Amino acid sequence: MATEEIRGTSDAASLAALISRAAGDAGGRKKGLPPVDRWNPPFCGDIDMEIRADGTWFYMGTPIGRAPLVRLFSTVLRKDADGQTYLVTPVEKVGIRVVDAPFIAVEMSVTERDSRRVLTFRTNVGDVIEAGREHPIRFIIHGDNNELKPYLHVRGRLEALVTRAVMYDLVELGETVTIAGAEMFCLRSGASIFPVMPVAELDALTR
Repeated sequence: MATEEIRGTSDAASLAALISRAAGDAGGRKKGLPPVDRWNPPFCGDIDMEIRADGTWFYMGTPIGRAPLVRLFSTVLRKDADGQTYLVTPVEKVGIRVVDAPFIAVEMSVTERDSRRVLTFRTNVGDVIEAGREHPIRFIIHGDNNELKPYLHVRGRLEALVTRAVMYDLVELGETVTIAGAEMFCLRSGASIFPVMPVAELDALTR
């Protein structure tokens, strides 16, 4: 696959075919995710691909409607230390735009293991992620309306934004935990505790 070939592709299906062949030619694994963190190809510029805030993928201004194509692209995503997100193959790295998070956590299941609650999420591209030490949840307060936005770590530097509907279910599971002498509103999953915000701030937001 020649350098610049990705940038010269005019439709999402052809782009997906090129990426799939590139991973296969490099001995990519048949199962699991491609080892994008081990690939170090040259940067070949940006392409007109965008992941919108609602998780919809666009290529050259057109929504990518086929779920298998989106899933393929998602497996070769990588966010680097420069804060930019790329599609990465063994021979090319191209930049794309991400409005918020590259993935969306669209479903949550609550189970119990060893007398502890375990939270497991499904993303819009089919990843199933159990929140815990390796996959923490972080929270930010965003915008003039003080919107609470939870993000789940997926892999590398990639995160999933938890949908508002799932976020409401998540907050219902919260509890007060004293951390370093301060009362914090927190969530638990397995042995991990994820602080949301100080209880005093939560009380102020809900007044």
